[in-house]
Amino acid sequence: MGFPLTLLDLAGSVALLLWGMRMIQTGVQRAFGARLRGFLDRALRNRLTAFVAGIGVTAGLQSSTATGLMVAGFAADGLLDLVPALAVMLGANVGTTLIVQVLSFDVASVSPALVLIGVLMFRRATAATRDFGRVLIGLGLVLLSLRQFLTLLTPYEDVPSLRLLLGAIATEPVLDVVLAAGLTWAAHSSVAVVLLIMSFAATGTIPPQAAFALVLGANLGTALNPVLEIAAGADRAARRLPIGNLLTRVVGVLIALPLLSYLGPWMVTLEPDSERAVADFHTLFNLFLAAAFLPLLTPYAALLRRWLPTRVAADDPSRPLYLDMSAVETPIVALGGAAREALRLADTLEAMLSGLRDAFERADRRKLVEIRRLDSVLETLNTAIKSYLTALDPGAMANADHLRAQEILCFAANIEHASDVVNRNLAGLAARGIKRALVISPEDRAEILLLIDRLIGNARIAASLFVTEDARAARLLAAEKEVFRDIETRATQAHLARLRAGEADMPEVNAWHLDIVRDLKRVNAHLVAAAAYPVLESKGELLPNRLRHDGGTDDT
Repeated sequence: MGFPLTLLDLAGSVALLLWGMRMIQTGVQRAFGARLRGFLDRALRNRLTAFVAGIGVTAGLQSSTATGLMVAGFAADGLLDLVPALAVMLGANVGTTLIVQVLSFDVASVSPALVLIGVLMFRRATAATRDFGRVLIGLGLVLLSLRQFLTLLTPYEDVPSLRLLLGAIATEPVLDVVLAAGLTWAAHSSVAVVLLIMSFAATGTIPPQAAFALVLGANLGTALNPVLEIAAGADRAARRLPIGNLLTRVVGVLIALPLLSYLGPWMVTLEPDSERAVADFHTLFNLFLAAAFLPLLTPYAALLRRWLPTRVAADDPSRPLYLDMSAVETPIVALGGAAREALRLADTLEAMLSGLRDAFERADRRKLVEIRRLDSVLETLNTAIKSYLTALDPGAMANADHLRAQEILCFAANIEHASDVVNRNLAGLAARGIKRALVISPEDRAEILLLIDRLIGNARIAASLFVTEDARAARLLAAEKEVFRDIETRATQAHLARLRAGEADMPEVNAWHLDIVRDLKRVNAHLVAAAAYPVLESKGELLPNRLRHDGGTDDT
């Protein structure tokens, strides 16, 4: 086989390795994603439990990046302090070494069996079985790729030109670090790069000391991705965790690099098998970082806060704050950000209703201008949420993720419809009343203000219900439809009674008042549909229709 074909085969082996790692990660996320997030939520109480949680979750996901995105989601929600977040990342770095330790043993012979069992499980109907089958297939592909990689390298072990090139690299530890860091950044996987380094070391293609330097570079490169993927305009406070994680790696590399001439011979003496020595060095390096930084996390976090203070300048209200594009590969994290962004829609609608109340109560035209501006903000945010959710990979989402995405879209759509009624209908009615100086009775005026106050309260209940999914609150909000229906009925009857009584001198005022009540009822209906109906439907408490069945019974 010619050398170009060998390079192509090597590239294919690397691609198979990366794909296998991704299958393991997506399989674990689909099977246990929501439970992993719940586990993290319970475990992030102090630095020690957070450290252990980081090890466990990352060992399952095979990706410290995925764990970091989960932690970033908690930090964005204000539920996690910087100290336990940094502890999770230290644990995540140790967690990535566990799979390397497992694969450092001769387990490639079981790869065909793993793929076979995985395919059989993947063909089953249940989602949990399919997800676990995906994990087994991914693990089998990783082992097959490593075996293929070693097979391809073996004939070239003694090629003089390759030996000369690798020998030149081996004499420059700094070059090794830079090379491995760049490769890890490109591959987005330190595990994959360390496994490749182990393969080179196992065949004797590179000496142990050069392999250790390459491992240092892989540890440095995996911390570069989160830093570089943060948007340029992101809040400086959002950079604390990835930059803090990167700085710990930099410090570790700066300490270990000058000591390689002493650590290398010691590691080889401790473990003569070069492949196992690389795995052990990888683990010991991350354990050293954890032991060194865990006691210092409190002052370290304070230093990061001083270097990267929270931005105090007012942001554009129409700019999404929680739609992190780097989280789209992890749906459970991305959905959390989309849900939090959707809550901003409810806050914006509440501000619009407050402005509408002032417009009716004090005939303030400036509030109508503010309502139009807020409606534009709400439309922009809703468009961003829909675009963000459609960017998620459906294949990486579990059934619960799909349901949550639908709930978010339903909530956002109904809030936008409600804002359209406020802006296009109610604000127009308020403007007409101000322009024509329409005056209604004190009772009717008080009723309108009371209904708007009630809508503001319902908007708050809807936002809370969107988070808690509490059936009692859902029934309470759904009952508001009956209240608004009764008020509309009374207003319609009063309007007809005035017409029959011959009060023809103010038909415009009466119709104006009735239109306001009807549009307020429409806003309330959208609030109920946004938050109450999805919860009641999931609890089996929502009837499919309101039609009468045979016998004259009514489903309502």
